[in-house]
Amino acid sequence: MISKPTIARIQDASRIEEVVSDFLTLKKRGINYIACCPFHNEKTPSFNVNPVRNIFKCFGCGKGGDSLSFVMEHEKLTYPEGLRYLAKKYNIEIEEDHNRDIEADKKLETERESLFVVNAYAQKYFSETLYNTNEGKSIGLSYFRERGLSDEIIQRFQLGYAPEGKTIFTDTALKEAYNLDYLVRAGLTIRIESEGNVENKEVKAKIYDRFAGRVMFPIHNITGRVLGFGGRALRKDVKAKYVNSPESEIYHKSNILYGMPFARNAISKGKNCYLVEGYMDVLSMHQSGIENVVASSGTSLTIEQIRLIKRYSDNITIMYDGDPAGIKASFRGIDMILEEGLNVRVVLFPEGEDPDSYARKHSESELRDFINENTTDFIRFKTKIYFDEAKNDPIKKAELIGELAKSIALIEDIPKLSQFVKECSTIMNIDEQSLYSQVNKERGKHIKNLQIEQLRSKINKVASNADESERQQIEENIEKIEREIEWKKRDIQRLEDTLVTASDTLTSEYHEKEMIRLMLLYGNHELEMQTESENPEAVAEVQKIKVAQYIYEHLLVDKISFEHENYKKIYDEYSAFIEAGEPFSLEHFIHHQNPDISNMAIDLTTFPYTVSDWLAKHGIPVPKEEDTLKTTVEYAIYSLKIRQIMKMITETQKQLQEATSDEDIFILIAQQKKLDAAKLLFSKELGGRVVLR
Repeated sequence: MISKPTIARIQDASRIEEVVSDFLTLKKRGINYIACCPFHNEKTPSFNVNPVRNIFKCFGCGKGGDSLSFVMEHEKLTYPEGLRYLAKKYNIEIEEDHNRDIEADKKLETERESLFVVNAYAQKYFSETLYNTNEGKSIGLSYFRERGLSDEIIQRFQLGYAPEGKTIFTDTALKEAYNLDYLVRAGLTIRIESEGNVENKEVKAKIYDRFAGRVMFPIHNITGRVLGFGGRALRKDVKAKYVNSPESEIYHKSNILYGMPFARNAISKGKNCYLVEGYMDVLSMHQSGIENVVASSGTSLTIEQIRLIKRYSDNITIMYDGDPAGIKASFRGIDMILEEGLNVRVVLFPEGEDPDSYARKHSESELRDFINENTTDFIRFKTKIYFDEAKNDPIKKAELIGELAKSIALIEDIPKLSQFVKECSTIMNIDEQSLYSQVNKERGKHIKNLQIEQLRSKINKVASNADESERQQIEENIEKIEREIEWKKRDIQRLEDTLVTASDTLTSEYHEKEMIRLMLLYGNHELEMQTESENPEAVAEVQKIKVAQYIYEHLLVDKISFEHENYKKIYDEYSAFIEAGEPFSLEHFIHHQNPDISNMAIDLTTFPYTVSDWLAKHGIPVPKEEDTLKTTVEYAIYSLKIRQIMKMITETQKQLQEATSDEDIFILIAQQKKLDAAKLLFSKELGGRVVLR
């Protein structure tokens, strides 16, 4: 057991900002530091490090503590393991409390620590075999040197060699008193139980070394401890070229990136992470002097791996070899990176080359020049991959545009999104507003899917403690929610399909419909509005105004008129009630003598499914439109205004193309500037949201 004086020295030496910066990229803010929290998913930093008080606190998830509690939570360590980690970091010698039963304490060592111990032994064994045995030197070391790796790189990454023979490693480990059960659980040894004499119930176990006859690549966690291994066979008659450690208590391949402990400082310093596929890609890049590189090790990119990179940089550059099929299969990874709020760029190596082969054939400066000259954004990259097969096929071109719209829709930064829309429209030679329409459609689907997942997550938490009858009720409510959402999706899709998206025609039908829906459903609901004052010290007054009145006044000021015949009829009739000061109600339009208006009112205000109040009773709030009505109404108003302005801009641009006199051109340019200014103003009112459906 670690002595109390040692614990005190560890706690005194540990500085929270130094410990946390081993795992996160901290940004100075006043006397404190901030970062995105590693304990929950967030895109805006709420993780705070206070060096004065020597503590951390996340204002998003609520976790907080000192250096010891941080490493325990982050690395899933026990109290003694956390102390030993910090002692090693600050070069503090561990003193044991000899009044305690040391042997008894050793028996209490965690399962995880035992797996780390056997992996550390295996790594040392494989490295020593590589350099100190004839087989290791003639087969393993010669292979690494043929691949151009120096001893410095081999030793830094702790590469090794597992000797031929079914049980050579396991036999040696057992002689060194390592437990067979932990060797099996760490994936170093394979044990197959087989029955012998059935009557005597004799059971025999066959034991094999998992990595026999392979060069070894240790896989480390962020602090440099060995979690598992990758082994490459060199003989041609071996079926599996690569074999990896199986999942264990300490090794979860979806959470790990090969080379991260050796790359994280360079990633943070260079503000970019190169993402490659294999072990040798990483090693050869390091050999060439480019250290901000990690590998997904042949697995599909995961959210956990992306978030691991995000701790150190917001920029990822994916490096692809020249295999088109493999590139297309990995496009989902690009979308996942965008979805996590990171910037993604791409480098495509020449056909037949990959980062490993190219780095070995070229000098460091040539490699860096190639990367700089061939790095491109994901729009141009996707287009380049697909364009040859799509340029003469309208259907495939439409599919490509749809794929690009899906990717762009994942970008939350609106100025960046707008820039990609503009770039994509230029490359694909399509109308910018048409592309905006598709992007917004995809954004709506994406947001709705996120809401469904969040709601389902909350429901599942309740369901885990529910009995059979309650679980059945849960499933019924889930089905109702999903049916209602699907019904609304189909309705939106049907409306959007009616939009004319040609470059010379822009329709306001969708926006007009939304405006009428809000007036019919919520016309008598009151909104609270703060009055503006020229005196900055004056207390803002709150006034109440009905939704219908608020919409009417806004559209009246800007002289907005409706184009769709039935929507215009409803709006004009509604306006007449407002101007006359007469009461208005939904029932008037539902029972209207004009069947078109009656049917439209019913269609806009009736839904086929209702959600039970069971969810609310169990603390799972289902969002209601009334809760955000002011925002919804303002969004609808400014969306319609921008749509009208876009139509005027399109018309002005057509007139400019046809204008012949300098005077007409001058007038039209001035008009264009005014419209652009109005569009910008309304966009700001919407908080920068993209609304050009």
